[in-house]
Amino acid sequence: MREHLERELKLSAPSGFRLPELGGTPLPDRTFVSTYHDTHGLQLARHGVTLRHRLEGGSGLWQLKLPSGEARIELEEAGPPARPPERFLALLVALLRGEELVRVARLRTRRRSVRADGAEIVDDAVAVLDGQRVTRRFRELEIELLEGDERSLRRLEAMLTDAGARPGEFEPKLYRVLGLAYPPGHVDVPTAAAPGEAIGAAMLEQYEQLLAHDPGTRLGTDPEDLHQMRVAARRARAFLRAARPLLDADWANELRAELGWLGAALGAARDLDVLVEHLRVEAGSLGEEGKGAQRLVDELERERTDARAVALAALSEDRYFALLDRLQESRAPALAARTSSSLAELWWAELRRTRRAFEKLGPDSSDSELHAARIRVKRARYAGELAAHELGRAGERFVNAAKRLQDVLGAHQDGLVAEERIAALADRLEPAIANLLLERERARRERARRAWPNAWKKLEQRGRRAKP
Repeated sequence: MREHLERELKLSAPSGFRLPELGGTPLPDRTFVSTYHDTHGLQLARHGVTLRHRLEGGSGLWQLKLPSGEARIELEEAGPPARPPERFLALLVALLRGEELVRVARLRTRRRSVRADGAEIVDDAVAVLDGQRVTRRFRELEIELLEGDERSLRRLEAMLTDAGARPGEFEPKLYRVLGLAYPPGHVDVPTAAAPGEAIGAAMLEQYEQLLAHDPGTRLGTDPEDLHQMRVAARRARAFLRAARPLLDADWANELRAELGWLGAALGAARDLDVLVEHLRVEAGSLGEEGKGAQRLVDELERERTDARAVALAALSEDRYFALLDRLQESRAPALAARTSSSLAELWWAELRRTRRAFEKLGPDSSDSELHAARIRVKRARYAGELAAHELGRAGERFVNAAKRLQDVLGAHQDGLVAEERIAALADRLEPAIANLLLERERARRERARRAWPNAWKKLEQRGRRAKP
């Protein structure tokens, strides 16, 4: 299975447009037919995923594209059109959940391309097919980075637009044909939405986030996918906690317990992702001395491999798929018999509890007290996110300030964890290297201790301005 990180930009070509002289090497013209597969409800496309079989010159190739930040990961495997590769289906198991794959579009593309400036510039004439009949035609230009950088991309874009091409939003061909927005967007909750509607929308968004990052987590190319899955599980759990006075207790508690299980299953691997990356950067900053820290990084990477196996095992359990089904249904949450509070009022009550916790803190507060305060900030932040449609712009400012304070206190906690792990494995390092790494972690914690009071002051100010 070939894997490739796809970084590209698309433009539209008006009638009569001709590729300008780009100073590169023309590539042979190509013609291929791409058959796209999805569920009847377009479950893959609605999560930024495309699966297609491409036939070119008598050879068949399956291609799976997964979102990865601003780019996409493209996986390829040769094979006949009858059935996608098992490795592709294994990555899509949570999105499909037993649903049948069907053909949703068939396109014939005639491609002219040039290799220039570390990129491939493509001019595609596309015909949408229904059997042998052409139902629609369009043309698009594409610049895909190969060895170049973002400056190359922008330079080539300028040359094409100077020649008459029109800049446009990135939109894969399938989305253009099906009339779908790309990437799948966030749905805003109306200001006048009832609490139950807002809770349902928030829970559904976290369900969508879990599904969007599930294939990437299984693939394991980008640690950010596992991170975002864990965040979605934690955020959904926090939403249920923030809204508990409005929800049926049994329904909410059972769902919170399952989300807690998933978050814990993903947690060890994510924590080790953070720790390994941090220590790798620290070791690299030490120059030649840092090479002695590689044994520590190697040991933690072995632990991470084991933790990732635990996370993937959880994603293969029936319990996980049952949780996804329940989250999908949570768009219509089970409400308590009587609900009178608004979400903004619940947020304000959470902020008051946070304020009382911070009133007890001082310069000599213990590590555990600062960690508990961070948890309080996180709860207030998620309560603010849940009530965002009621709090408006002032609520957004509060959430941003909460993120800042959470990051500061998180750096303190991360430093503590790193210090403990370095100390536990210090016998594998030269004493001088171990002491230097420990000193850096203590300095990181000290910086956080100096920074959190101002960050809290800013958060408290933003909270007062957002008071309902």
